[in-house]
Amino acid sequence: MGFISKNGFVKHHKSTKNIFILTETTPLFEPIKNFISSLDCSTISSERKEILQPFIKFLKKKKQELSIVNIQFICTHNSRRSHLAQIWTQTIADYFHFPNIHCYSGGTEETALFPQIVETLKMNGFQITPISQGKNPIYNIKYGANTTPIIGFSKTVHHCFNPSSDFVAIMTCSQADEECPIIKGATIRIPIPFEDPKLFDNTPQQQEKYLERSKQIATEMYYVFSEVCVN
Repeated sequence: MGFISKNGFVKHHKSTKNIFILTETTPLFEPIKNFISSLDCSTISSERKEILQPFIKFLKKKKQELSIVNIQFICTHNSRRSHLAQIWTQTIADYFHFPNIHCYSGGTEETALFPQIVETLKMNGFQITPISQGKNPIYNIKYGANTTPIIGFSKTVHHCFNPSSDFVAIMTCSQADEECPIIKGATIRIPIPFEDPKLFDNTPQQQEKYLERSKQIATEMYYVFSEVCVN
């Protein structure tokens, strides 16, 4: 049994000896760890916190059951928001030492991971290398030296890379939420929409808005896991 201390360590209690042993959580790259440590949950509005409550409730239940958690983040093109949500959720789950969680992403259409997402994540501290080129490149995305890489590329919801059953579907855009009232194989469907940074593509604000959306998603996922693992 354990809980997360403020310094990012897991405190395990051995009742037979009545002592606490500190063990470090999954080691993240230092820039990512610093970025996560700087996130301020007080910037999240009460309306947004209310939207996040079903996800928090779901994760608390899974944590109590010690169940494997499969999460698929879904938007229309699987090119921007769903990838940010997938990658930050997997990273922050490891930061909080939440066990047995596997994050995926998909879309109602297959397009390509938008290049500005790759650049944004690199600026946040992720190490990203291309595995293949072409119209829909595949990327190796790492958040720690010894962590399992996240494989990033655009795919549909029911692509063989994604789970086919027993997963929670997180709808990250309102369009996909409206177009897909039923997600085959999902045990629960939770809408958590984010504004699309695509609106600022090819403008002087492009980099700023992508970084802003990345930080928002990271902050909200930090809030979710702090509620599940700490409070």
